[in-house]
Amino acid sequence: MSIDIRQDLVSAAHVMVVGCGALGNEVLKNLVLMGVTHIVAVDFDIVEMGNLTRSVLFTRSDAERKRTKVEVVAERVRDMNPNIDIQTVCGDIAYDVGLGLIRQMDVVIGCVDSRWARFCINRYCMRAGIPWVDGGIDGLEGTVRVFAPGKNCYACNLGPEGLKDLARRMPCSGIIRRQEQRGAAPTTSIIASIIGAIEVQEGLKIMHNEECIMHNKMHNEECIMHNKMYNEECIMHNKMYNEECIMHNKMYNEECIMHNNKREMTTLCGKMMYYDGEHVTVRIADFQAYDEECPEHETWAPVRQTEVSRDMTVAKALALLRQGDKETGRQGDRKTGRQEVQNIAICLTNDCFVDYVVRRDTDERIAVMVPGRMVADKVALEKALDGQPLSGLYQHEYHRVDASFPYPSLTLAQLGIPQQDIVRVNVDGEDYYLELSHGGTRNDTEEEIDTE
Repeated sequence: MSIDIRQDLVSAAHVMVVGCGALGNEVLKNLVLMGVTHIVAVDFDIVEMGNLTRSVLFTRSDAERKRTKVEVVAERVRDMNPNIDIQTVCGDIAYDVGLGLIRQMDVVIGCVDSRWARFCINRYCMRAGIPWVDGGIDGLEGTVRVFAPGKNCYACNLGPEGLKDLARRMPCSGIIRRQEQRGAAPTTSIIASIIGAIEVQEGLKIMHNEECIMHNKMHNEECIMHNKMYNEECIMHNKMYNEECIMHNKMYNEECIMHNNKREMTTLCGKMMYYDGEHVTVRIADFQAYDEECPEHETWAPVRQTEVSRDMTVAKALALLRQGDKETGRQGDRKTGRQEVQNIAICLTNDCFVDYVVRRDTDERIAVMVPGRMVADKVALEKALDGQPLSGLYQHEYHRVDASFPYPSLTLAQLGIPQQDIVRVNVDGEDYYLELSHGGTRNDTEEEIDTE
């Protein structure tokens, strides 16, 4: 007996899709067709001509107008279902997606093309306690894996070479150009369709988590445990099958006694599905690793709400957080009910803030005042650094913001903290996790900062 897809679970589920290229197009299309109505789409790229042969939701007009991918996919899925609730983030998963938003999801589906992006998805999902599905495509080959907190971790599966390659990033557009220069197709719509379908299938199983035990055992009318067909004849012993299963000395009925009377679906948690289109083969390989000492398993809990928003200045945010027990939930003094906060710091866990760089050759200091990820672009526009490579510069970084921070008038947004983020706040040596209020409206950190 097969397990029915429960439309109430699917319709109520919240799904984040990271990456809106060929694979993301297929995933989004399938999610909408399956009845998912709450979607968050994340991508920082624009539609290019090279995307059109593989991406079902993009058109030539989109590429000519240089529209963002998230803008286009949102428009196309609304055409498919006008009642869909789709939120878009035009940004990088590494820096621009708040953990508070990820925490609202039932599953995250990764359709990205670099180890670094996968590493970031894994880190945030581990912090938020959310399972995620990873898909990858190349030529006629593709893979699908499932990672879940406490069971399987992407970072733990990376070998030495994978760890070295984390910082290397080749986006899909770069791969396309490299392949096209060789006269080869980088990938096909066919493989994107196949892998995208399996990713959505695994996502649906996660939505049915009460019926889906991530131990890769199937309950149906076939006995997979021994890889033998179970039917009216006992093939192994050439005996007629009756009400007693001689082979297992157990009754066989509609309930699987061996699995506590629950029907179960097989998932790819701890496994990797590899599809080889050239030879039309599918292999399932063990792909499970969970090192208890891995720092990426850090769970950010409990999470408390705070009145602090990303549009607040550092000075105002610290003043509000200094109220201590109200914001962090700390136990106060027995008599007064409050605790006096001595030291408080907002930790910049995903990126640093750089106030200036120094030329190695001349020791000249040049103000930049941007999050670390923006230093390269800022340097490229700085006339005093014309032609100077980043390797020829030192940068002065802040990883914590406390009372000694010299720029208290900057906002948290200008420090690089995204909307709906959860920030780690250290109060007198103890960590607390606070979800920012949604008071902010800006979506970027590009507001000009006075560097005088």
